[in-house]
Order: sequence, then C-alpha cells, then structure tokens
Amino acid sequence: MVRSIHLALLSTLLASAWAFVPASSVAGTSTKKKTHHFMVAQPIFSNATEFAKQSNGAKDPAGVAVADVLNKAGTVSVEHGRGDWNSYSTDPSAFNKLGMYQIKCFNKISSIGLGRFDESKYDVRLEGQDAENAHAILLRSHKLQESDVPKTCRAIARAGAGVNNIPVERMTELGVPVFNTPGANANAVKELVFCGMLLASRGIAQGIQHMRNLGTEAKNRVEKDKAMFAGREVKEKTLAIIGLGHIGTMLARDAHAGLGMNIIGYDPYLSVDNAMKLPKEAVLAKTLEDAVANADYISIHTPYMESTHGIFNAELMKHFKDDAVLLNFARGELVDSESIKAHLDAHPNARYVSDFPDDNLYDHEQVMILPHLGASTAEAEDCAASMAADTIKDYLEDGTIRNSVNFPEVTLPNRKPNTLRFTVISRDAPGVLGHLFDVFGQSNLNILQEISRNRGNVSYTVMDVDTTGHTHIEFKDVQEKVTMLQGVLSSRVLYGMPGAGYAKNLEGEYWV
Repeated sequence: MVRSIHLALLSTLLASAWAFVPASSVAGTSTKKKTHHFMVAQPIFSNATEFAKQSNGAKDPAGVAVADVLNKAGTVSVEHGRGDWNSYSTDPSAFNKLGMYQIKCFNKISSIGLGRFDESKYDVRLEGQDAENAHAILLRSHKLQESDVPKTCRAIARAGAGVNNIPVERMTELGVPVFNTPGANANAVKELVFCGMLLASRGIAQGIQHMRNLGTEAKNRVEKDKAMFAGREVKEKTLAIIGLGHIGTMLARDAHAGLGMNIIGYDPYLSVDNAMKLPKEAVLAKTLEDAVANADYISIHTPYMESTHGIFNAELMKHFKDDAVLLNFARGELVDSESIKAHLDAHPNARYVSDFPDDNLYDHEQVMILPHLGASTAEAEDCAASMAADTIKDYLEDGTIRNSVNFPEVTLPNRKPNTLRFTVISRDAPGVLGHLFDVFGQSNLNILQEISRNRGNVSYTVMDVDTTGHTHIEFKDVQEKVTMLQGVLSSRVLYGMPGAGYAKNLEGEYWV
C-alpha cells in the first residue's frame, strides 16, 4: 500500500516537473490533446512542501525515487505543483534541451547575430523549425500574429528599426516587451539616400539604359547623346531632412561635411543627444511646411504610425519647389501615392525616389522605385541581428531592458552572491507597487536593491532579494502570490537556470 502511494506521488511530481519541458521535444504519445506550449493553466495555489516532507521521510525504493526527483527538480529550478498537470510521457529520457532558452527565428537571420547566443544556454530554432515553446522571438520583416506568440514567450526583438509588423499594443497588454535595433542600419540607409540623390540628379539610370539600347552604335553616338542626360550637382544645394533620429542626424552630418550641402532639419521630438550630432550650420525648421519650402532635396526619416500616414500629401506638396526631389527611405505609407503622382505630372522636373513598391507609380518616368534595399547590406544585417540578440540575452538573463518600443528602460547592477532577482510586469495603476512590497514584507524577504520604471500604462519592477535563510520553495510561493495580484501581468524569478521561473496572469488565469 505504501509503495503504491509513493508511486502515485512520484507520478504526480514527474508530471509537474515535465510540464516545464518543451512539448516539441517529447517523443512519447500523449493521451491528452497536445498543447502548443509547456505552460499549463493551474487552479489556485496548493503548497508542495508536504510532498517534500513525505518524500524525505520515505525509506522504501519508491520514496527514495520521489526524494531524488524532488532534489533534481530543485537543481533545475522547475516550479512546484499547484494541482493536476498535463503530461506527455512517463519516460524522462524522452526530453532534451533541458535548461536552455528556446529562441524562435522568423525570416533568415544573420549568422553573425545568431552567434551571439551561447550554444550551451540557447536552443536557436531557425525559420521553419518547430519552436512551440519559444522563450523569445527574433524576426525581421515577418508579419507577426498573436497566434505566433506562445504563452512561454518573454520577449520579441526585431532586427531593424520599424515595428509595424508586430502587434505592439497587444504584446504590451500581454506583458511582452518588444525590442528593436535603432541605428543598426543607419549607415546603410544613409548611403542609399546619397545614391538616390545622385540617381535623381544626373540621369544615371536613364543613361545606362540608353547605352544598352545603342549597343555597338554607342561609340558613334555617345558625345552627341550625352547632352540628353545633363544634370545638376548636389554641392551647395539644400537638403531638408524630416526626422532627426539615427539616420537623419548621420545623413545631415555627412551631407554637409562630405557633399557641401546646406541642411534644414525638422523633428518636433528631437532629442538633446541627436541635436548635438547635427552640424552647427544646420537650421531647424519650426514647421514641416517651412522645412520643405526651400529644399532642393527632401529626405523622409520619420517613423510610420497612424498620425503620420500619408503626411506627405497634396497640401504639403504645394510648398515644394518645382524641381524638388523627394526621397523616401522610411516607409511607403508616409507618402500619399495619388498626391505625389499628381505633383509629378504637374512638375516635369520634379523627381520621386522610393525604396518601396507602389502600384500607382512603378511605371512613372519621374519615379525611381528600389526593391527595399535600405538595410540590405551584410554589415547592416549583421549589426541589427547582433543588437537584437543582445537585447534578448540581456532581458532573459538579468532583466535588463534596452531599446524597447513599449517598455521602460531599466538596468540594475549584476546580482550579488546569495541573491535572487525578481522581475514584475504590471499595469501602471495606483497601489500595485505597494501591494507588491507587502507580499515581500509578509514573507520576511530582504530586498537589497530595487528599481521600478513606468512607460505609458506599463510598470516594470526589478528586485534583488537576499536568499539567506530561505528556500526556493518559499520564493516560488512568493512569486505565485505576486502574480495573482490585481494588475500584475507576469513575473520572473531569475534563478540562473534558463527557462525556469516564469509566471503569467492572463486576465485572472494563472500560467506557469
């Protein structure tokens, strides 16, 4: 009878431990419907301490086995049981990649960037490979759907600046930070803007096609025909730069210093740091209309959002010079297609250079459409992928947030010995932080260092807690109480073991 009881305890414990193993790594056949993640909805907390007491006191082989599994569970920092767990196998050897972060890649990601992940800690799944239990997602241009994001996902990083292919608002509601890589492709885009300026000024593309058409007659015609492609120099011309972020400031600096251009800038959200990067001769316009009014070249580098959709419209184009060149290497939707077409038709010396396809403009003689080459250099892709990988690593390993588009920037010094780090994501509402500290105080936990930052409706709190005199079971109990607080979206306990210590509160449903 005792043996059967201990076998039942062993089965229950194994089920709870195995609930944290990626379902994709299970070889056995489940008697239940296989979930797409290893996080399982649980009933309200029931303590597992009694399991430990019973197991440690057992003397028969089955009891020893239970105690052994408990000890191993503590080693890999899996969560303790709070009810019935779904399990997929009764064979521990069926599982692999234990104690590793799983990274799901969409699109082809630079091998230089992926090389930033330590193979001993990270299980990187390339595009097309199964990654149902991903701890983080790394992507470029893939149009991410909520269904692509498992409940195990702690973070999403895009190897690029724009994040309009990611449902950022929904990810914020789910407590998932979204990272980007501002500045990683700045030099590549800047160089292409210079290329676009020269292509639009010197008849280069048209001249190449003309020579190709002439074939063997080119030698006889070249001196006569070259006048057909006479252009203008960019030196001492005026360049209006709309949006003075990483790309805009770099473009301003090099266009002035390298090409001798006059710079007009416009950015209502210009930061002090970026303002310091501008050439001292640059002029800052007060309005968008003022910025474009006297410009020979207008380069767009503003982010795309609902408020900037079609911002370059017919009304604004009334302020353009007749021969102004509009360069769009930001987002196609920033320029109203019908408006620019009408403007070009009315001004035969005007030009439009875009890095984005457009059904209305692809065959217009005054338009040059490029196949989205802005960041398509090996150097830019390597840099963006490396930055994205580093932001994921920093967040997963120590809770640091940098370059997030929806979460506040937060950094704490490295953890001291004999400490654990708690991170809590919550809605920014009155009283949440107070209730959070109450839980730690009631548990007699000493917080050694703490930082809390807000951004919009999101609050992110990081705390290092003294482990002296406490057990992991106690910390897991605290985590559950914290996660069940109203307003809390998710919590993590950074044990130092990849993949462990994550809990979510999805509108009153608790997942671990």
